[in-house]
Amino acid sequence: MTSDLAVPSIGVGRSYGSCGELLQGVTEQDRHFLVTLPIRRGTVAVFEPGGDGISVVPEGKSKARRLAGAMVARSRVLRGGQLTLHSELPEGKGLASSTADLVATARAVADAEGRTVPVGELEADLRAIEPSDGVMYQGAVAYFHREVRLLARLGPLPALTIVTGDEGGSVDTVEFNRCEPSFTRADKREFDRLLAELGTAISHGDVTAIGAVATRSAALSAISRARPHLDATIQAARAIGAAGVVVAHSGTTTGILLADNDLRLREQVLAARQICAEFACSVTVHHSWRPGAQRVPAVDHPHLPAVPRTESTPR
Repeated sequence: MTSDLAVPSIGVGRSYGSCGELLQGVTEQDRHFLVTLPIRRGTVAVFEPGGDGISVVPEGKSKARRLAGAMVARSRVLRGGQLTLHSELPEGKGLASSTADLVATARAVADAEGRTVPVGELEADLRAIEPSDGVMYQGAVAYFHREVRLLARLGPLPALTIVTGDEGGSVDTVEFNRCEPSFTRADKREFDRLLAELGTAISHGDVTAIGAVATRSAALSAISRARPHLDATIQAARAIGAAGVVVAHSGTTTGILLADNDLRLREQVLAARQICAEFACSVTVHHSWRPGAQRVPAVDHPHLPAVPRTESTPR
């Protein structure tokens, strides 16, 4: 008699990060949301089944341990194992490092079971742990990060280069999200308008419009977290013809958005590095991550245009 249960094997899961947020705020319905800026750097997780407990490398990844333990506890084929995380994303900088770790972990444990983790199961597990970015979805998405629920798929971004500066220190995302920003009703109306504009800009591949929304969101973020260098950075970015400025709203990163198809890109990258060096302890160059072309119509917000969306999730 044969068993219909899969034989556990080494599982591998992957997730990209997000270079801050193109937009983050609160809707008129008082729901906190963000829009991801997926980048090519991320986390790879490897789960090796064996034993009765869960060990994690590096040892400090307690949230990933908690998630792996929850999944193993309800598994019909796993009893324990070692989880190893390889991340290119520094912690506390606003690059979605924590969510990327968790998404990669869930995919690795599920892969060890011989299955793909459904996004609903993944979000339910993350919801019990912490606020999360929407990096489990392909392309840019609008995401209720405190609720860990999808707001809308916005589709693939144009090819972008993002030169980022790290102002130093770190931000605890969980603590940050316990605070209530003092946005006015007018601010919340503006966030709804900006979300609609950003949805249209992404659907049209309009880098200039994407940059304008990101820059406005960066300016509004000063209500929640002071960035003394921001005004000068925005002015300098405009002077070199950058598309705009993006920030990690709950992190220490400020980035200058550049269009890859701009003939001045090489010179702009060099100039942007110099601008970031004025305020940053380190400067890094990121590139937007662009998914494949599988598309379905999926709009979950009344102010967003009905444009093709990406459906599948990366592994």
